[in-house]
Amino acid sequence: MEDSADLAIIGGTASVDPGMLKEAREVEIHTPYGRPSDTITLGELEGAKVAILPRHGRGHTIPPHRINFRANIDALHRLGVKRIIATAAVGSLQEAYRAGDVVIPDQFIDWSKSVHGFYDEGRFYHVSMADPFCNEVRECLIDAVKSMGIPFHEKGTYLKIDGPQFSTRAASKMYRQFADIIGMTCIPEAILARERQMCLGILATVTDYDVWADRPVSYGEIKQVMEKNIENTGKILQRAAASMKMDRMCSCPRALEGAEA
Repeated sequence: MEDSADLAIIGGTASVDPGMLKEAREVEIHTPYGRPSDTITLGELEGAKVAILPRHGRGHTIPPHRINFRANIDALHRLGVKRIIATAAVGSLQEAYRAGDVVIPDQFIDWSKSVHGFYDEGRFYHVSMADPFCNEVRECLIDAVKSMGIPFHEKGTYLKIDGPQFSTRAASKMYRQFADIIGMTCIPEAILARERQMCLGILATVTDYDVWADRPVSYGEIKQVMEKNIENTGKILQRAAASMKMDRMCSCPRALEGAEA
């Protein structure tokens, strides 16, 4: 059986169950950038050929600042993946984004100290990130969430910090001026996917108000909310996979055109 997939799901802290796939099998992919976070599970979901990759490794053994994002995205690219749904647990920077709400971000701010890219020497590209997430993937996710009737936001700005520490009160209050949700992953994936001309959209679930709300963040409390959200996430992914088209009319497959320095 050929090791390939059209759609990838990157599972975050709120785990994605590989058991949702039919005829599931695990594959190990080697990349020039080292080992991905874990083996990748291939199978079928609602008629789509799907790959599931746990961002933090199984058992959540890799902290956000140690994830090998380049290896993860390159491994999915080697499997022929065209579209990616990256799941994420995020904190809220705004009152209107409540715990349990789903967010489909349309913008991001990268507040990290790291540089993310495949092209470090020789040929390199300045890819456009004006609209950083694939609109076709976003629309598919929005339709899936709407059909479930759960609270969601079809737009939002994701602010990415390195972690693994949570924000200070002062930093959290500052971030509120710029963004709606905050997290420690996803954004390197969006940048790298664009460089590989792959489509990516984020399915984010709010777990808590960040510390700006004078409610110090407890990881134990976050885990309780995430456990409640896992069922909804699985249903959204199933509906999105069923309607996701692989005939891409977006600009993502042409991201490198005119971008070479």
